[in-house]
Amino acid sequence: MARRTGRPSYQLDKPDVRHRRTVRFVAVAGVIALVTALLGGLIGYQLGRPDATEATIASIKQDEAKRDAQQIVELIETARRVRDQVAPVLAAIKTETTAGRAPDPAQARQWQEVMRQAAEPFAEPPSGTTATNVARGGLRGAVQQASLAVDAYALAAGVPAAQRAALLDVTARQAAEAATIWSVAATQLDQISVDSGQGHQHVFLDTDPHEGALTPDGAAEGTGG
Repeated sequence: MARRTGRPSYQLDKPDVRHRRTVRFVAVAGVIALVTALLGGLIGYQLGRPDATEATIASIKQDEAKRDAQQIVELIETARRVRDQVAPVLAAIKTETTAGRAPDPAQARQWQEVMRQAAEPFAEPPSGTTATNVARGGLRGAVQQASLAVDAYALAAGVPAAQRAALLDVTARQAAEAATIWSVAATQLDQISVDSGQGHQHVFLDTDPHEGALTPDGAAEGTGG
């Protein structure tokens, strides 16, 4: 029987040689894995890091948000002051146009001055976001409509009695329209106040809801921001 042959003894790896090769292989593999991970992380950081344009845009948006929040606070304060000026005039017009008596020219001139003062804060409005501009524009429109109502009342004071009733009717309708426009603007102002973190701010006129004006919701003042 022939003897089985194998590799010559001088070709056989000794145990310590095989061990060293295994260690070197593991070390090299570890280095490759580490380098790959570092390169992947660096590439991911470079790709994910915002460039100069994106950083500038983000900074501009942040500044705009801060500016708009400040504008909203200032607009709320302005709306409260203007409401306190306009509300008594609109209420008085409603009373006068239904009383059946002749309009008072002196009273009309006084109301016209009140309307002039109420319109001053809206003469040169700042540029804000669309939502804030809508609220401010609505308040300005309400004041302008209230001014028209006062002017119609003043005209009624200087016409013959036969023409007076028609002018007083127009005066009453314009005053009601001013209150409705204000209520829409106040609703918008309430919403942007909540969105900006100021909570509900109900700067509404004291109007009859049956006349078409919007009314404040049931949320407590300052909540919801």
